[in-house]
Amino acid sequence: MTRNQQLAACCAAVGLDLHEALQIGGQYVPLMQHGQEIHISGQIPRVGSQVVVQGRVGDSCSEANACHAAHIACLRALVLLYQHLGSLDGVARILRLNVYVQSAAGFTRQSEVANAASALLYQLLGEAGVHVRTSVGVYQLPKNAAVELDMVAIAA
Repeated sequence: MTRNQQLAACCAAVGLDLHEALQIGGQYVPLMQHGQEIHISGQIPRVGSQVVVQGRVGDSCSEANACHAAHIACLRALVLLYQHLGSLDGVARILRLNVYVQSAAGFTRQSEVANAASALLYQLLGEAGVHVRTSVGVYQLPKNAAVELDMVAIAA
């Protein structure tokens, strides 16, 4: 399968439509390109108008559900890249990934949650999906989302 076919299959599995505009929550743009650099704003695990994974990881949200949240948020970022570039083949490299995990006191496995997004990037983009990353535990996220992530990509 091509990158685009794999992305479409991953999106369909979670209920995202590759060709539908993604809902955002404010007065900003979800993607901005400057030169070859493409910045993707924070993405939460929203499918349609619903945030599908909410809560504090290590308390009301399990680590497995948080990994699912990271997967969906990363898919949203990839959908934005696909829609902007016309194809995932237009992505030369994912440079940076920042993953924010709404964490309970004592939860220290933010990196393991972020691995779900990193693994997806590598699965769909191969070496172009290898990136630097920061994963951080935070007290709150918008809409009570369990995870939010943003990324920087380079266009081909």
